Amino acid sequence: MKPLRALRRALASFFTLACAVLLWAWPWPSGAWDSNAMRAAAQRLGPGAVAALPPLQAMLADARSADPRQRLVLVNDFFNQRVDFRPDTDVWGQDDYWASPLQTLAVARGDCEDFAIAKYTSLLATGTPVERLRLVYVRAQLPDAAAPVAHMVVAYTPQPGAEPLLLDNLNAQVLPASQRPDLAPVFSFSSAGLWQGLAGAAAGDPMARLSRWRDVWTRTRAEGFP
Repeated sequence: MKPLRALRRALASFFTLACAVLLWAWPWPSGAWDSNAMRAAAQRLGPGAVAALPPLQAMLADARSADPRQRLVLVNDFFNQRVDFRPDTDVWGQDDYWASPLQTLAVARGDCEDFAIAKYTSLLATGTPVERLRLVYVRAQLPDAAAPVAHMVVAYTPQPGAEPLLLDNLNAQVLPASQRPDLAPVFSFSSAGLWQGLAGAAAGDPMARLSRWRDVWTRTRAEGFP
């Protein structure tokens, strides 16, 4: 009887361990992002990305089930609170480098493009329709600057013709465009198009005309974002 009991205990331990492994590795439904691809990308990028991945995916899950306005706030706050603004020369040793979301989280530093790219792709991952989103190049009038500076934000339009809401790292609030007189749109783009200003005429294919966008979009898709 003792050998039989020992065998039963061994089998129970095996099945418990097997179930734990399956629960960890199984690609459970998680919205529009690929958890396995994210995990693999984070491991390639190092400890900073690995540590940032659980809170990122928890935020994406919360945002996916939130109403559209709260989703904007969750995504905007997540990156504004976890990433310190630094120029590309300090972070990447380049004048203008567009980082993917996990690259930005891995180092917890980035410039305005990095904030905007991470927010845009996270909103797509949580189910926001691409036609409602644009990355917007603006001229921003900073309080301590004599002339406007180049800057990037994310615009969300609730419905056609509605006033866009802006996600920004300079101002922590998600505000309508009319409440941001410090920003003057130059052009906007997304994975679906390129436009003059914020709501102007179409200006071509962003993948063809914006090489940095094409490059970072490829890297972002490889990280499991939609």
